[in-house]
Amino acid sequence: MDSKKPFKKPGGGDYNRRRGFKNIGFVVLIILIGLVVFAAYRQPSNLKQVAFSDVINRANNGEIQSIEVNGNELKITPKGEGEPTEVSYKEPGSSIYEQGLNNRELEVNVKPESNASSTWINIGISILPVILITGALFFMLRSAQGQGNQAMSFGKSRARLYGNEKEKVTFKDIAGTEEPKQDLEEVVEFLRFPKKFEHVGARIPKGVLLVGPPGTGKTMLARAVAGEAGVPFFSISGSEFVEMFVGVGASRVRDLFAKAKKNAPCIIFIDEIDAVGRKRGSGMGGGHDER
Repeated sequence: MDSKKPFKKPGGGDYNRRRGFKNIGFVVLIILIGLVVFAAYRQPSNLKQVAFSDVINRANNGEIQSIEVNGNELKITPKGEGEPTEVSYKEPGSSIYEQGLNNRELEVNVKPESNASSTWINIGISILPVILITGALFFMLRSAQGQGNQAMSFGKSRARLYGNEKEKVTFKDIAGTEEPKQDLEEVVEFLRFPKKFEHVGARIPKGVLLVGPPGTGKTMLARAVAGEAGVPFFSISGSEFVEMFVGVGASRVRDLFAKAKKNAPCIIFIDEIDAVGRKRGSGMGGGHDER
């Protein structure tokens, strides 16, 4: 049997699925980066925090060895071996001397404030929730849009289009079935030179019914006709027209023939047409399905 794959345009189910995975990965990456940044700049200090008034009293009493000032943050090193470093916060806008420190012999190290970096950090932390919420909303909208497209395409035809392959199937590729090939050569002539037959008043055949057990080459013969005539070839199974929901099958038939008209002249091959061409039978619940 034929091992060639049907021609698929970009934008099929696999392509949309890959794009969906990329969107999920993008949102997850943004969330992880945000959590890392938030944890890095909001991580609580392991130092013991003490009140600023207590620091001033101890410093004036000579109980503190040194103070390191970095903006509003104070790192206090008490006197005595083994004493842990402490942290405190002063009021912004004035020095610790203006806020009550009288011990001039105390070692005070003032580091220059990096206003630019702290400003950018504060801005980044402020807009981080907005970025995360925007990314989540964008992902949900894309997901909803994809589901809407799937719902809208439920009534679309699932026919596979052949005709863009580098190697086309011809009658030379099919062994045996000499009589069917001779009969189908007339159809090829109709497709290749329609005006010649219309000039003499002949009617182009609307269709050919191929009957035979499975595996006898009916699909290959139909593709060979399209290959010999150089026209597109639509292949679909008759069971795809039968759905539980009323109107879906008819919608797919209309969509299939609309595509065929856009690619005319072409060939539509419906495999297992008896799935839609047989008489009505009892369906689910005593009703009938779409035949």
